[in-house]
Amino acid sequence: MATVSPIREDQAPVQAEPGITASGKPPRRRAPLVFGGLLVVAAGVAGYIYFHRLGKESTDDAQVEAHASSVAARISGQVKRVLVTDNQEVKAGDVLVELDDRDQQVKVIAATADLSAATAQLRMAETQLALTDKTAKANLTVAQGAISQAAALTGSTAAQIDQAKADVAAATSRKQLTKADRERAEKLKATGATTQAEIDMRVAADTQADAALAEANARLASALANRSNSAGSEVSARGRLLAAQTVDEQVEAAKAQVALAQAKVQQNQAALDRAKLELEYTKIKAEMAGNVTKRNVEPGQLVSPDRALMAIVDLNDTWVVANLKETQLADVKPGQKVEVDVDTFDGGLEGHVDSIAAGTGSRFSLLPPENATGNFIKVTQRVPVKIKIDDRRGKLLRPGMSADVIVHTR
Repeated sequence: MATVSPIREDQAPVQAEPGITASGKPPRRRAPLVFGGLLVVAAGVAGYIYFHRLGKESTDDAQVEAHASSVAARISGQVKRVLVTDNQEVKAGDVLVELDDRDQQVKVIAATADLSAATAQLRMAETQLALTDKTAKANLTVAQGAISQAAALTGSTAAQIDQAKADVAAATSRKQLTKADRERAEKLKATGATTQAEIDMRVAADTQADAALAEANARLASALANRSNSAGSEVSARGRLLAAQTVDEQVEAAKAQVALAQAKVQQNQAALDRAKLELEYTKIKAEMAGNVTKRNVEPGQLVSPDRALMAIVDLNDTWVVANLKETQLADVKPGQKVEVDVDTFDGGLEGHVDSIAAGTGSRFSLLPPENATGNFIKVTQRVPVKIKIDDRRGKLLRPGMSADVIVHTR
């Protein structure tokens, strides 16, 4: 290594000419070489990234999702017991919370009594229907017989009247004859041409004729009276027949009463079923298997259907939702292989594309963008892609975990 002698004060420094170093040699130009090397490295890195990402679409906007069931009461009531704790594993049908059921038990008893009463009314209506059917038909038969009897009686009475009239005519003729014989005998007695015995016989015959005429008139009056009675009986029988001929209407009215009683039975049966359901609802059960989370209920609280008591999450059926840009969806299809890297665990998981959402995330948000206002700014949208995990490798995923996703499109 060359040594540099110190400069003395009486010596002035030697000024180097432009482009010449202190040693007298021209300087080396290293900047172009360094710049070229950097370009080569950048090109290599870019090529590596391009070929590494060729046929792949990736995003870090992905989260783990799972089925979560919100548990709430079906009826309002006071909590009697809470049978689960946070993060406890439960099965479908397990009782989670019990409500005070005394009111519901009273409702069941009252509804049962109402149903029994309605059933008794139905049986009575059915019995009345059968009785009405038989009674009405029997009354119709009796009325029809009474009409026939009244008609026969009317005909018999007419014959009796005719016979009575004939008897009256005959008795009248006999009376006239006996009267003439008596008057003749009395005239002959005055001349002494007849005996007293003959006169007495004529008087007796005349008296007997009077009696026979009176009897014939009495029979005629009786026959006429019988005719009036038979006419009244026939009218009465016809009235009973008209009343008995309403048998169809009477039966239909009885059937209507049966139908009304059946409706009341059904109504009370529905009330009983409702009361039993409310009694069953006092035991709040798990609708699905999973783990209890976000428990927000304690004994003694008043609960209602609009308040969530807890949630149940099924950790055995989880998936990943990756929000890919709309520019990344051209080659993404269901069934493609997916690499999932969950931040919580080391190592990636294997899965596949299950389905692609029918719209962007913003389209189904609470307040979707309104582009018709004129203040439109084009923003790349993201579309949720559902990814099913094929190999968990014993790792339990929980909803909300962040993940990185790489979709192999080729």
